[in-house]
Amino acid sequence: MSLKTIWKDYKVLIIMVPSLALVHWGWFHIKSSPLFQVKTESSKSQVLGPAFGSQESHETLQA
Repeated sequence: MSLKTIWKDYKVLIIMVPSLALVHWGWFHIKSSPLFQVKTESSKSQVLGPAFGSQESHETLQA
């Protein structure tokens, strides 16, 4: 098998596998970047409301 035959038969595979790997690698780095991280503590208390996840709710329940 010559390089010309390999290129002709597997052109899509040769292009798409490294492209897909680079896209996944880039997406992983974007997700792990602190610039794009959401603060989970404040968003958790906003979504669940004052009855869940906040320190004040624990203090009022214990009193």
